Amino acid sequence: MSTFLFDKIIFGPVKSRRLGVSLGINLLPTHVKVCSFDCIYCECGFTPKEYEEKVTLPGRSEVREKLKLKLQEMIAENQLPDVITFAGNGEPTLHPEFAGIIDDTIELRDQLTPNARIAVLSNATMIHRKPVFDALLKIKDNIQKLDSAFEETVKLLDCPKGTFNLQRTIEQLVAFKGKVIIQTMFVRGSFKGQNIDNTTEKEISAWLELIQKINPLQVMIYTIARDTPIETLEKVPLNELNSIADRLRKIGFDVQVSG
Repeated sequence: MSTFLFDKIIFGPVKSRRLGVSLGINLLPTHVKVCSFDCIYCECGFTPKEYEEKVTLPGRSEVREKLKLKLQEMIAENQLPDVITFAGNGEPTLHPEFAGIIDDTIELRDQLTPNARIAVLSNATMIHRKPVFDALLKIKDNIQKLDSAFEETVKLLDCPKGTFNLQRTIEQLVAFKGKVIIQTMFVRGSFKGQNIDNTTEKEISAWLELIQKINPLQVMIYTIARDTPIETLEKVPLNELNSIADRLRKIGFDVQVSG
């Protein structure tokens, strides 16, 4: 199936299923995906195993200037964002100047659009790095991925690149002391001859235990809504997502469902 890349550093605003009117920031290249995961459901397609040319990322000063100009433009048009969202063509926390860019974004937000939240959509692979961890504590919507309580399922769904240790990731999520939002993609299907389903009772029960351990501010559960790199994945029906959400609410969690 067809997928797409964001062709600008600052993109949108777009109407986000989860966040409202979102102005996006892409800290990755505009022509190729760069990520520490290779999720089989990613709307940006698969992460290249090799790059044909040297990959360059936008510099901190360029991101700041483009964000400033776009916010000023939105103010002039009386079209203020609900949220400024770090997303784009891969994992934003891979950027070596991520922490400084977060500081710049907070400063510009406070000056120009003080009511806007700042969100980071992350796969949680870089939160062991102290500058990344500390920067994420400064924002309201620190949104981290947790697609399964089982490492083998994470490896099937998210295809981590390089060394990955789910237990270490969980420990870092717990270390946020509740100042984190967990997002989980529920999906069924097959990939390379292996069945995939993180909605089974075994999966959900173990995942619920981890949610209680992490104790996040909110849990976002969703399923595929756009094109994916492979055609063997199935969208989970909304009624099933709502059933999972009900189990979370019964144990005291705020839940957002996107079907």
